[in-house]
Amino acid sequence: METPDFGIPPRLARRMSMAEQHEYLRTRLSRRRTLVTAGAVAGGLLTGCSGGGSPNATASASASASATASSRGKVHGSVLAPFGRHLAFGADPKTQMRISWQVPLAVRRPYVRIGTRPEDLSRRIGAEVRDLHTPGMAGVRSALDQYYLHAALDGLRPGTTYYYGVGHEGFDPASPERRKTIGTFRTAPASPERFVFTAFGDQGVSKAAAANDHVLLRQDPAFHLHAGDICYADVNGRGEKSDGYDPAFWDLFLKQNELVTKSVPWMVTTGNHDMEAWYSPDGYGGQLARWSLPDSGFDPRKAPGVYAFTYGNVGFVALDANDVSYEIPANFGYTDGKQTAWLDRKLGELRADTSVDFVVVFFHHCAYSTSSHASDGGVRDAWLPLFAKHQVDLVINGHNHVYERTDAIRGGQVGGPVPIGASTDPTRDGTVYVTAGGGGKDLYGFPTGVKESYEGHVSERESVETFQWTKSKQSEEEIVEWSRVRYRGFSFLSVEAESGARPRLTVSALAQSGERIDHFEVRRGG
Repeated sequence: METPDFGIPPRLARRMSMAEQHEYLRTRLSRRRTLVTAGAVAGGLLTGCSGGGSPNATASASASASATASSRGKVHGSVLAPFGRHLAFGADPKTQMRISWQVPLAVRRPYVRIGTRPEDLSRRIGAEVRDLHTPGMAGVRSALDQYYLHAALDGLRPGTTYYYGVGHEGFDPASPERRKTIGTFRTAPASPERFVFTAFGDQGVSKAAAANDHVLLRQDPAFHLHAGDICYADVNGRGEKSDGYDPAFWDLFLKQNELVTKSVPWMVTTGNHDMEAWYSPDGYGGQLARWSLPDSGFDPRKAPGVYAFTYGNVGFVALDANDVSYEIPANFGYTDGKQTAWLDRKLGELRADTSVDFVVVFFHHCAYSTSSHASDGGVRDAWLPLFAKHQVDLVINGHNHVYERTDAIRGGQVGGPVPIGASTDPTRDGTVYVTAGGGGKDLYGFPTGVKESYEGHVSERESVETFQWTKSKQSEEEIVEWSRVRYRGFSFLSVEAESGARPRLTVSALAQSGERIDHFEVRRGG
């Protein structure tokens, strides 16, 4: 097999800074180490739905694209196995689930089989095909067609475990030889009860990302929040057509995550690396093809990462911070303020709902962080007044590839200290902000001279010299006192929500080893 060229095509290199060239080469090398195997089509994508989810089981996706293109329409459906299954809630997690997956070539009559027992998958629901064409770019990449399938399951019973299989003409998941492909999911309970959800951002495809998936699965989460920069097919993350881009990397990402996403709803939002400028509208056509997310009144056909849902006693709001980012302005203002107006209304609705005890908001760019990208002043200007107005209980970000957690912040200052293990009341102290960017991508650090400080390794420090991004696209230095916990390692959040007479959120951060690096508690009015 011919060894692929992992250098930078001259046409692309002329548009890149030295830092971007370094990142491009590092990512391409990482892909070669992790993903290139022999037998591209027969050993990889054509037998994809094994449930293993390991990136090593998948061939070079770019090579696969070329091999499969000539085979379209000539391969029987029986050898085109689905892969990359991923779940997401509909607008009502008690009664709605969305099942999505991928196939290596176009198939006929795709569908989902579903039932409450694995031996009875008699209910059959047709699936929608969303094909995605990416044109080639001379000297950079070949043209590629990808096929994503989506089934909307409505009218489900709350608090019920369902068994399902995905198929198409020639591939029946209920047949004896396909039974190993059957997956499960569970709908939200009819009334609030204890549950756990997990969260991180900045995942990509790597051994670290796969390892995080394994540790996360052991938490038995009801669902997972992904705070953007999902796959890193766009290596530069500027939202421009000059970015280095390989759409086939999504095949590898979805297969890597299938271990978890086939049973745990994966609720994603968009980061700067998810603005893929080759697709309209606004670089989100790829996201619209790959994901089915709740329709919450904000047009999902234009902004797939903006939605809300309620699970148990907690309301969740996903936002697209590309709309307000001062740092990376490719999509700045693309909703003409409509997202922010929707946010105000949605937070008001959640606070007026007597069944909702807590409100959690997640998005990509950091409101408060001291790591490499620091804080985005656009996020602060647009949304922090609304978080204060509606007393948001917890904000989860990515973007900086570290774990960092603030004290409770009110009016831009520390409203109340929240040491590790402490309890905070948002009605009194303000909101805690968590940067959970250790999902699997290469890690960042903290400002020179600033030590990590986490559970069992506390390093007291009153202030940190950092900066925020301004509307002029320049950085502005600031000295902050809100940086409470700092950890430079792969990690994720695990949050336990309890209802009842004294509802609470118990927020924990876990390292990839499973060791706890932070924990605190959120209670309202107590």
